[in-house]
Amino acid sequence: MEIEDTGTNGACIERYAERSWIKTREGEPVMNYIFNSSARRWFVACGLVLCMSITSVGFVQAAGLTEAETSWLTYMREEEKLARDVYIFLYGIWGTNIFNNISGSEQTHMNAVKTLLTRYGVPDPAAGKEQGVFTNQDLQTLYYQLIDDGSVSLVEALKVGIFIEETDINDLNMAIAATAHKDIKTVYANLRSGSYNHLNAFNSNLAKRR
Repeated sequence: MEIEDTGTNGACIERYAERSWIKTREGEPVMNYIFNSSARRWFVACGLVLCMSITSVGFVQAAGLTEAETSWLTYMREEEKLARDVYIFLYGIWGTNIFNNISGSEQTHMNAVKTLLTRYGVPDPAAGKEQGVFTNQDLQTLYYQLIDDGSVSLVEALKVGIFIEETDINDLNMAIAATAHKDIKTVYANLRSGSYNHLNAFNSNLAKRR
């Protein structure tokens, strides 16, 4: 089944009240989420950029990469895994083809980032990790929250898809800006194009259920 791509963000999603749901050890909010007129948006205190530091992986500075480039590559590998794993889970609950189709796309995205990790000698944070298991603990917590939200109803599951794709696009924009390597920029740009297609598909499917 082909994923419908309307090229527009046609869905009109009702506004939800903002709520904080994760706190740091100091009590500061880490992630907030909002539903606005086009999609629900989650915010990470200090930005998702600051959550990319994964000390347990034991990075070494990859040859030819800055610390920011290395961090983004590692983070995007697991963010694409987050998308894939959430969609696999939601397909298991709702049996809606959009989740099955897009989860396959996310695997392709994961493979593309893995190629870059290998090329630049960056350790893979997703190596040996089963579905729903992450090195980055902020992504781990986010995974649990997203599958929780997506289990409420099919409409909520589609909203989860919208959030994931919008977040991915935003992060890819920052990752592109943070690198001077043409091959990395090209991969990120391709992933971003895919995320726009996925976003349009989720919005289109959501609009049909209103």
